[in-house]
Amino acid sequence: MKLLVFGLGYSAEAFIGRTGSRFEGVVATVRSAARRDALARPDLEIRLFPGEEDAIEAAIAEADALLVSVPPGADDPVLARFGQAIAAAPPLSWIGYLSTVGVYGDHGGGWVDETTPPRPVSARSRERLAAEEAWLALGRATGRAVQVFRLAGIYGPGRSAFDKLADGSARRIVKPGQVFNRIHVADIAAVLEASLDRPCPGAIYNVTDDEPAPPQDVVAHAARLAGLPLPPEVPFEAAELGPMARSFYGENKRVRNTRIREELGVRLVAPTYREGLALIRRTSGAAPS
Repeated sequence: MKLLVFGLGYSAEAFIGRTGSRFEGVVATVRSAARRDALARPDLEIRLFPGEEDAIEAAIAEADALLVSVPPGADDPVLARFGQAIAAAPPLSWIGYLSTVGVYGDHGGGWVDETTPPRPVSARSRERLAAEEAWLALGRATGRAVQVFRLAGIYGPGRSAFDKLADGSARRIVKPGQVFNRIHVADIAAVLEASLDRPCPGAIYNVTDDEPAPPQDVVAHAARLAGLPLPPEVPFEAAELGPMARSFYGENKRVRNTRIREELGVRLVAPTYREGLALIRRTSGAAPS
């Protein structure tokens, strides 16, 4: 089998790290020569997109599996440039598109699942939903097994509350009733591998943990694990947040993950932030990381 990844980011790297040995070849795209050079290794062919479209088209023609982790704009850039090549590629048996639970919008803290009609609030979530629909339409038109994965807030080694505590940026922002779901990057990789083994055309999966929790609780738990002082609580109204961060707090929902467990048989290594933070501590050493 051969794998092609559009967008070699944090989640895609974890997926390749987990599954790379099962592929006889892995091609991934990045946007800059500097990132290509930083990620260079013998078992990974890295191409620039934009920049090396002909080589990417050749990789599409040989790929058995395709993971798309490129954010959309007004259009999905991968479909806009390579949609015809993907539709015509003979061996493709699995396509995974990474999206976000942000497409559900705000539900006032209520529960949502994959049957909940999306009602995105932000422009970026509306773009994500449009990209989801475009990829699913390609699947219906071509018979490809296109799956959509709606990711919760991603964390893991190098991207957790420990890192914010270590650099002094951690804050316990309190907005009464506010909760967020999260997902450890190792669990994203596990869900994608399980789907790779069980392709289901048109499937949508919420990739999230079991316990939506207030963000200030996560910071407090990380501080206790690291033996560091708790950052002071900051009322949401007084918090200095950028437009994107503030928009996250404008959406409040609890996201169910039943489908990844029942249909894909996934057992999360981090069913809550507590197991996830403990895993980071075990794998990253005693110091916050």
